[in-house]
Amino acid sequence: MALRPVQVNIKAVDHAAVGRFWAAALGWGVHSRQTTYVGPGSDFVWPDPVFVGIDVVPVPEPKSATKNRTHLDLATTSPAHQAELVERLLALGATPADVGQADVPWAVLADPEGNEFCVLERREVYRDTGPIAAVVVDCVDPRAMARFWGEATDWTVHEVNDDFASLRATGPYLEFLRRPGRKTVPDRVHLDLLPYPGDDKAAEVARLRALGATDLDLGQGDVPWTSLTDPDGHEFCVLASPEAVPPVPGRP
Repeated sequence: MALRPVQVNIKAVDHAAVGRFWAAALGWGVHSRQTTYVGPGSDFVWPDPVFVGIDVVPVPEPKSATKNRTHLDLATTSPAHQAELVERLLALGATPADVGQADVPWAVLADPEGNEFCVLERREVYRDTGPIAAVVVDCVDPRAMARFWGEATDWTVHEVNDDFASLRATGPYLEFLRRPGRKTVPDRVHLDLLPYPGDDKAAEVARLRALGATDLDLGQGDVPWTSLTDPDGHEFCVLASPEAVPPVPGRP
């Protein structure tokens, strides 16, 4: 039994505009309904068999000044590519962001609603990830996160130590960076997971609870997905398999 990360959920006041930004940033297609889904190619394919998509969800509240605990790292292939991508992202509406990074070889930017992300220098480890190198999560204990998320998903743990852990199947890495402090505001960015065809969603959710996940009530009411938090307090959702329920407007 396992769950597959299928999309990064980003909350936005103007979901269509933020979705268009990320589609242009990644060179992917954009599909707008009550949410805006961004994925590889111009045709709507969900879930994508390789990559993790982006689902931009409308909310009334703007982002607070608090740094997101989850962000995207974008891959580049050369110094020229990195410079070109940063220039293009700024033209699309990104802004430079200061998260205390000092003098580093990567660029820290924010999307049009302030969600931080990084444009990395070329790194061999990300040569075949696609445009998103990694989904990066700040946490107190990377070893504990590697244990939980390694059991929650079928992604292979590639590296783990006191300060850093990484997991991957195909597409981007899922990485955990040690940072002091726990959550002080609701997560603006989180992962959505999906059971594999034929697997039982309720059984998967029960398995996650046994691993240390906690139920999360956001006032979501009767919906086909289940909201949880991991042992470090990061929010995430377990979606219903597409064949299990009728299509829900606004959810792929």
